[in-house]
Amino acid sequence: MRNLINIGVIGYGYWGPNLVRNFSEIPEVQVKTICDLNPKLLVKAQSRYPTVKVTTDCREIFTDPKIDVVAIATPVSSHFDLAFKALQAGKHVLVEKPLTTSSQQALRLIEEAEKRNLVLMVDHTFIYTGAVRKMREIIANNGLGEIYYYDSVRVNLGLFQHDVNVIWDLAVHDLSIMNYVLPSEPVAVSATGINHVFGEPENIAYLTLFFESNLIAHIHVNWLAPVKLRRTLIGGNQKMIVYDDLEPSEKIKVYDKGIVVNGSSESVYQMLIGYRTGDMWSPKLETTEALLTEALDFINCIKQGKRPVTDGEAGLRVVRLLEAATQSMKKQGQLVEINLVEVAA
Repeated sequence: MRNLINIGVIGYGYWGPNLVRNFSEIPEVQVKTICDLNPKLLVKAQSRYPTVKVTTDCREIFTDPKIDVVAIATPVSSHFDLAFKALQAGKHVLVEKPLTTSSQQALRLIEEAEKRNLVLMVDHTFIYTGAVRKMREIIANNGLGEIYYYDSVRVNLGLFQHDVNVIWDLAVHDLSIMNYVLPSEPVAVSATGINHVFGEPENIAYLTLFFESNLIAHIHVNWLAPVKLRRTLIGGNQKMIVYDDLEPSEKIKVYDKGIVVNGSSESVYQMLIGYRTGDMWSPKLETTEALLTEALDFINCIKQGKRPVTDGEAGLRVVRLLEAATQSMKKQGQLVEINLVEVAA
């Protein structure tokens, strides 16, 4: 491969400009072409990046032999088709979350990338934040002890999506974070949700995820909240974490709090629950923009032939959770087991 890596970006709406901006900051990368169906968005792109080619036809990206990488930031319904065509054209691919609309589609992308020895990466940006990486480090080093629960709230007023429900739009973030920081994966999910706009997908949902151990996870997502909240609690038998993504500086706080059980476990009447309260501390976090860290990881994986942290299989695991949660929600919270079959090597 040439020293300079050329990228084509498909989709210049909400997230596309962020991808273009961050890839443009990497010295060995050049954004060569931007594609969008909206000519007005292309005018904006051209004014900001006058040397970049713009087009409404994504085939110009697929057929350009000088383009090495395709970054896709389009509605989820188009992810599979665009990513599959890019892989068939021999391009490395970065896809905005979620990877696809079904696990079958995700498996096909993984198999195609493996067959052609190409890097397939899903844009689970939160995995590359200093806060989430620090949480994983703390948990991996047994800093919380045995994990009891994972509880997150991600709510705001809008943006209402027309092609996916609130689980696929918002909970996808929390599911990717949960899979990354916790030492085990959920085996079943129960989800409930409802829509308040006729003909539109569910705008409020509650997910409860069960594990083989006594660990439990709960995720609340909502497009119809009066305030914006981005808060996660992770509780262990030794310490607990509060992660507030809206905090400007101390996004993570670790609390030395918990309970102490005294007395005989044979009789509830003899059992005494004590409470332990210790110090709180906020660790120093990496402040580099997460998307830039992600873009650098993607490029390094391409150059070194490695698998990114948020590879196709990571995307597949999240899609399987989203599928199971949606199935449960349609059955008013019925417990649905999660398919944990690994991808064949």
